[in-house]
Amino acid sequence: MPIKVIIADDHEISRIGIRRLLSIAPDIDIIGEAIDGANALELSRSKRPDVVLLDVLMPNVSGIEAAQRIKAELKDIAVIMLSAAEDEKSIERAMYAGADGYLSKEVTSEELVAAIRTVILGERVFSRSILNLLEGKAQDQKTSQPSVTLTKREEEIVTLVAKGLTSQDIAKKLFISPRTVETHRARIMDKLGVNNAAGLVRFALLHATYFDVGSNGA
Repeated sequence: MPIKVIIADDHEISRIGIRRLLSIAPDIDIIGEAIDGANALELSRSKRPDVVLLDVLMPNVSGIEAAQRIKAELKDIAVIMLSAAEDEKSIERAMYAGADGYLSKEVTSEELVAAIRTVILGERVFSRSILNLLEGKAQDQKTSQPSVTLTKREEEIVTLVAKGLTSQDIAKKLFISPRTVETHRARIMDKLGVNNAAGLVRFALLHATYFDVGSNGA
């Protein structure tokens, strides 16, 4: 069966460009296009795609807000953010919203198709440029922060956060309460000297082999 995809971008020229990028893949079927986040959510409810491609900056309801609503309401749908801006704040907000991927709009056809095929397998994907940004930040931290010791439970939570799981998802997987997960996250961030999920991902990427993050670079 083909992978059903919805494209959401307020600029028609961008939607046309994405359609062209995906035209090389016979296993991908574009079943709808949205002009803003609210439209993307509406189409996701009615058409039930496998993947939604969301522009980060859209009017009315932003891509990140739409991602959060889609992931909360339609958990089986994978969400990939597309952005011309590669700033850490937007990446952190997208991860917190539960996005399965974050790609630069400079991706090639092959990279975008590979990313779509990756997220439907339950894996998280970043553009190589995004990974370079996060890994660069991690390397900066490596030179300025002392080594830290995490408990086994804290290691599990870092790994799951880096793989894109929300606190609710982590709680179910580890059979603990969401409040306990948040308590662990706060303690971990204090130990690492970071203040958001992006910081946890940077730490996991820096020690990718140890944490078995399995991050994918499109």
